[in-house]
Amino acid sequence: MMLNFWSILLFLYITLRLWLPLPVKWYVKLVPTAFTLLIALKHFILRKYFGGLAFPELSVTAQLIIGWLYAAFIFLFLLVLFRDILIGILWLSRLLGSSLRLSVSKIQWAVGLSAVALFMAAYGVWEAVRVPDIRTTAVTLSKLPKELDGITVVQISDLHASDLLSEARVDAIVAQVNALHPDLILLTGDIVDGSPGRRVNDVAPLRNLKARYGVFACVGNHEYYSGYAEWINEFSRLGLLVLENSHVVVEINNYPVVIAGVTDPAAGRRLGNTPDIRKALSGAPTDAPVILMAHQPRDAKRNAAAGVDLQLSGHTHGGQFIGLGHIVGMFNEGFLSDWYQVEKMHLYVSRGAGLWNGFPVRMGVPGEVTEIVLHSEKP
Repeated sequence: MMLNFWSILLFLYITLRLWLPLPVKWYVKLVPTAFTLLIALKHFILRKYFGGLAFPELSVTAQLIIGWLYAAFIFLFLLVLFRDILIGILWLSRLLGSSLRLSVSKIQWAVGLSAVALFMAAYGVWEAVRVPDIRTTAVTLSKLPKELDGITVVQISDLHASDLLSEARVDAIVAQVNALHPDLILLTGDIVDGSPGRRVNDVAPLRNLKARYGVFACVGNHEYYSGYAEWINEFSRLGLLVLENSHVVVEINNYPVVIAGVTDPAAGRRLGNTPDIRKALSGAPTDAPVILMAHQPRDAKRNAAAGVDLQLSGHTHGGQFIGLGHIVGMFNEGFLSDWYQVEKMHLYVSRGAGLWNGFPVRMGVPGEVTEIVLHSEKP
């Protein structure tokens, strides 16, 4: 309901400021007005007629077109808003004696802003669905033995395998990751969108992930939306060890490294299996470095207090739109993307390798698969 409310507000602003002022017959104005309203009602229409908002039953072409048009709708609102701000500034400047004015007709504004919005949206959809780049970064862990200096962890977060982000794309990401020859591969949730019956082939390439010391995963909120228990079994069949409020001790060059994972807060609403960091670390060696997979970053302070050295998270998608990071961060205790220091714990929040197919757009916030090089501070 909230999405519909905000979409209608954007529609009203665009209509009042762009379509209604056009110097044309009323029935000509009705065409862009009606089309814009149809786009604004996207979420309502998907929920009512196409299998729901979470996993709409649409072809890939339809999903791309709808995503493109809805993104253009948002960009058009922003462009009209910026235009109106500029017009307001120029009006104030004329009150102060300036002669500056914009000699652009109402029709030119409508055509020009619409064309720019459609172009920006097309780029945003391309950025969203392309195979993400590898981002290499590094961190120093105080508990990491000097003998393990330089080991690599590849984090894959928010794959969101779906009709849109399908088997071929997942396979390309797997090939990228394997080419890095990592020591560890960690998947930090939201691996899939949809039921095992529909998505099993799209996640099948994950069985080919190869790391010297193992491939591990935690669940995200989207795993709980579409057959959680079945997906846990499927991930196990693919060779992913899913850690649910639990840990394993990995021996690397005869030194222990703790890999832990917690469930997602969505579990509390559905299965009652809420994230429990103390249970996850129960019995873990206290002198070994602890790497935690937690899909959402918002419990970082609690995890740091429990003795985690490095937390890897996702969920935020980096905000997807440049400029929206502050809003997304508000819902994640200020965490959005990149590195954070939380007490003695390092937190990395990935922008994600994919996104929800209901809004397949990125603008200025590209996806990523992250290679993290671990360093020891010991001489």
